[in-house]
Amino acid sequence: MRFLLVDNAIDHGMYRPLEHWAALAGFEPERVHPPGGDPWPRPGEHTHVLLSGSESSITAREAWAEEELRWVQRAARCGARILGSCWGHQLIAVALGGPDCVRCSPTPEFGWERIEPVARRGGGGPDAPDALIVETFEAFVSHFDEVVPGCRPELRVLATSPGCPVQALRWGDLPVWGIQAHPEIDPPTGRSFLEVAMERWPDHAARFRAALEGPVRDSHCGRTLLARFLAT
Repeated sequence: MRFLLVDNAIDHGMYRPLEHWAALAGFEPERVHPPGGDPWPRPGEHTHVLLSGSESSITAREAWAEEELRWVQRAARCGARILGSCWGHQLIAVALGGPDCVRCSPTPEFGWERIEPVARRGGGGPDAPDALIVETFEAFVSHFDEVVPGCRPELRVLATSPGCPVQALRWGDLPVWGIQAHPEIDPPTGRSFLEVAMERWPDHAARFRAALEGPVRDSHCGRTLLARFLAT
């Protein structure tokens, strides 16, 4: 197994994906930082690829994000196992389905949300071969954009939340998954993120303040989710 973390953070003082995911994995994966201009490895060189979140918007992609989109397309064709979180989840939908597969969310989510698997309602269970997410869990969420439900026949919705109809996905039968939440973010880190966000995006400060004042509900599922992914 070769595990690559694609670190899409703009400001590591605010968000440090390598630190968070390495703590869950128990080891430090290989890393590439596209916003910083790191050169990309050859697609197919890594068996498992994790696309992190980002402070940028998938609906207003910069040049580095366009390059990442093309790399993900090639890596998927090479058979790489790919998991995207938040912005990375949205990038998968754009890379494999097109730009109309992501939109500005009518109900942005911030704070901690309950996420319900579609597999449970459809009779799936822990042994379902095509579902990384098979039980209800609660995790930190922070997003203005979302994947559009029903945008492509290949989009398989694995989980939903009250404000997001595509909280987790698999793309057809490919070993490619996405999750809108941030299971790698623990409650203290989530609170710190929201406090910094109030200063960085003052036009949305009320949303972040409401999340800070709301309940903290965290199932600490990140380690289990990552272990399932790395075992595929």
